[in-house]
Amino acid sequence: MGSENLMSKRWLIAMSGVIMMTILGTVYAWSVFVKPITQLPYGWDKASVAVVFMIIIGMIGLCAAFGGILVDKKGPKFVATLGVVLYGIGVLLGGVALNAGNIWLLYIGYGVVGGAGNGLAYVVPIATLIRWFPDKRGLITGMSVMGFGLGAFFIGKIVPGLINNMGVANAFFVLGVVYLIVNVLAAMILRNPPAGWLPDGFTPSASTVSAADSFSWAEAKKTPQWYMIWGMLFLNISAGMGLLSKLSPMAQDVIKAAQGITDEKQLAIAGGAVLATASIFNGLGRLFWAAVSDKIGRKNVFLTMFATQAALYFYLPQVTDPMMFTVIACYLLACLGGGFAVMPAFAADSFGPTYIGKVYGFVLTAWGAAGVAGGLAFAKFDKQQALYTAAGLLIAGFVIAFMFQRPKHVSHYKTALSPAE
Repeated sequence: MGSENLMSKRWLIAMSGVIMMTILGTVYAWSVFVKPITQLPYGWDKASVAVVFMIIIGMIGLCAAFGGILVDKKGPKFVATLGVVLYGIGVLLGGVALNAGNIWLLYIGYGVVGGAGNGLAYVVPIATLIRWFPDKRGLITGMSVMGFGLGAFFIGKIVPGLINNMGVANAFFVLGVVYLIVNVLAAMILRNPPAGWLPDGFTPSASTVSAADSFSWAEAKKTPQWYMIWGMLFLNISAGMGLLSKLSPMAQDVIKAAQGITDEKQLAIAGGAVLATASIFNGLGRLFWAAVSDKIGRKNVFLTMFATQAALYFYLPQVTDPMMFTVIACYLLACLGGGFAVMPAFAADSFGPTYIGKVYGFVLTAWGAAGVAGGLAFAKFDKQQALYTAAGLLIAGFVIAFMFQRPKHVSHYKTALSPAE
């Protein structure tokens, strides 16, 4: 296939990857199902229903690493298809569980099976698009993970109408079928570029690792730089996820003090509005910071995000104006999303694109660890202690980023291997 055809084909592959990530991202809209599920005549409370989300997110974090291993061995089409089929089946099993009134089937079907499929598929578009877009690594990974963030937005708009018209179980059946059809079609388009292919006129930067000199996972894990990258992602997500877990009640406290509102329903609506607004910036920040990283470099983006976030977390306990609080929250969540978007390109720059599925798949274990650490920090401490702790984590992240230098290969016996098509 000619170079011109490959240049146009890569955008079709990019579109397929973004569509897949958008559907996978619908998992973040679980909260829209919680109230309708608790209103079913089975006596399930919010706590038992909330366990479903904990299970599926935990499975995503765990299985993303396995998806990274498989995509380098079996190729993107196989792994993506396997993952999206499992996710679709998990959603359908969720509908079966709701019809049967069996919460354990909901845990296993939607939580375990659906989460495993989602995690397997998550890393595939990232690893594939990094190989197709060495000239736009930041932008393309930003587009990909922004799709994951947008999934919850779209499903949050669609699902309430589905539930009102056909019931919550039938909504799961409809979504499961749609997810299967659309995502399988998208997965069938994904494939790696030919070995050694580069876009016309593109010369790899000397500051990045080429495909031919890429680190295998066995080599990458022996470098301190891999653990530094893991630590940077962990620290950035810990601060952001901690804030996200408490953002609505924190916003309510500021609004109550500033405006004298005491009605709990009004405060809940106002706090939810702050959360919704900031969540939009969580998505937009992924595209913004990823694009910026193509201009100023991944390391400089992380240095900027760590420094500015740390300063704002120190300042946030003194903020009494609701508008200022909202603006700061939007920026902080934009940096949370930015970390997700920039890190895949950072890892590819540092270790090369050939084995990025496995190398970055294991980096994603930082996601699950950070979700627990950030949530615990904000749950155990009062508001000021939690925000200062987040600032301290970000300062540590700044130090790691400042010290980071691209790893050098100590062995040159490698041959340029191409991952499976």
